[in-house]
Amino acid sequence: MTKDEEEQVRETKDENDNLESLPSIELKVLFFARARDLTGLTHTALSVKPGCTALECVIELLAKFPSLREIKDCMALALNEEYAPETTIVKNGDELAVIPPISGG
Repeated sequence: MTKDEEEQVRETKDENDNLESLPSIELKVLFFARARDLTGLTHTALSVKPGCTALECVIELLAKFPSLREIKDCMALALNEEYAPETTIVKNGDELAVIPPISGG
């Protein structure tokens, strides 16, 4: 490993250590339609580490509410009332909505 590579590894480790030492951030998670039925809730609080993505939040939610696995492959996510990809970084105070597919006529 070159000195540059070693330095990069050290910097990445320092950044990760800094993130882990930060307090967790709080999100409000909203459940709509089938997600609401599966969890029995309209909303819940979720604590995650700083730098978490929406996907990591979903993983936490699936651990907390295993019944959500039924819709995990077809649900959409909205962050602060806008559809968001799973790679979006969440921030303290954000509102994450779990939106299952909706059918109607």
